[in-house]
Amino acid sequence: MAPAVGSRADLAQKAPKPARTPTPIERTEDVRLLPQEHFLHTLCLERKRTERSRRRFVLMLLAAPGLLRNPVRTEAIEKLAGALSRSIRETDVKGWYKEKSTIGVIFTEIGADADGQAVAKALLARISRALASVLSIDQIKEITVSIHVFPDHWDNQDPSGPADRILYPDRMSDGGPNRTARSVKRMIDVLGSLFALALCAPLLVLLAALIKLTSKGPILFRQERLGLHGAPFQFLKFRSMYLEPGENVHKDYMRSFISGKAGKPPSADDGGVYKITQDSRVTPIGKLLRRTSLDEFPQFFNVLKGEMSLVGPRPPIAYEVAWYETWHRERLLAAIPGITGLWQVEGRSRVPFDEMVRLDLRYANTWSLWLDLKILWRTPRAVLEGEGAY
Repeated sequence: MAPAVGSRADLAQKAPKPARTPTPIERTEDVRLLPQEHFLHTLCLERKRTERSRRRFVLMLLAAPGLLRNPVRTEAIEKLAGALSRSIRETDVKGWYKEKSTIGVIFTEIGADADGQAVAKALLARISRALASVLSIDQIKEITVSIHVFPDHWDNQDPSGPADRILYPDRMSDGGPNRTARSVKRMIDVLGSLFALALCAPLLVLLAALIKLTSKGPILFRQERLGLHGAPFQFLKFRSMYLEPGENVHKDYMRSFISGKAGKPPSADDGGVYKITQDSRVTPIGKLLRRTSLDEFPQFFNVLKGEMSLVGPRPPIAYEVAWYETWHRERLLAAIPGITGLWQVEGRSRVPFDEMVRLDLRYANTWSLWLDLKILWRTPRAVLEGEGAY
């Protein structure tokens, strides 16, 4: 569900003229706000709890940087916090989403069957009345209220669309001690891609000629994939299928794969795989390209454009994301997609989808330049062995 926003003008219309003075009882209300670090940690825990319980929650943000940062008007913070305390349940949580700029309230366990739009409207009306009872019109005009629902695809919103980044503060920080390391990662991506393309240029020309001579159609296969934060981009591969083979076969397979029903082996040693192994849509040269992963080479151009990295989760197709469980979607926020990753070197097509997602999240949570280098070192061996490649 797209964030519901209450404008300053809407809030101002609900304010009395003039604002009344709080009573002594109101001054004793709980005006404590969790510090930013604690509030964001609580938000992340609530998100993980919802992924398991399927009981949605709502995050309401009250942004008023001018009002909340002004030291002369600190009384407004107490008024705001007190008003919120009278309007929320004991199980709800209030604190700083952004210190001295934005106050957040987490309304927990709204319920799986609740109507998202109705809940957002009711919460906005309740908080608006509470603020109008203690703040002046001028103060209310400085506040912008937004509402964010998790899972963030209520009311038939396209679940494959970009995630609401406000709900994932732990995945959105690009600063801190890793900032330099990530700059180095980008430098390695660019230099590594240029080196690979230059070194393999004669081979790439030969492959392009073989593709063109053995089947009709373009040399490159272009497909819209979802990158970091669900942003779409044109994904490149050498074409390995006949022209216009249709997507129904792949769609049906991916629906089963994501649900855990596609070729699930009874044990890890029975040779079961989680990929279409006999696909009539694949050309003879395409089988060789896939077996050796040479069809992936054009993705080095995606890396040069910054849409992908050398190492990271594989970018999904939009219709795949529509079948994701809530916790699966976090792989789109965990890291920029890559050509290779933990999945390719630790299981490839021989692990079920849930395990692939866990590997992606493990990579993101433990990321370091050293981990990237280890994965890059192990990738050629995984390619040469061809295990799990079809």
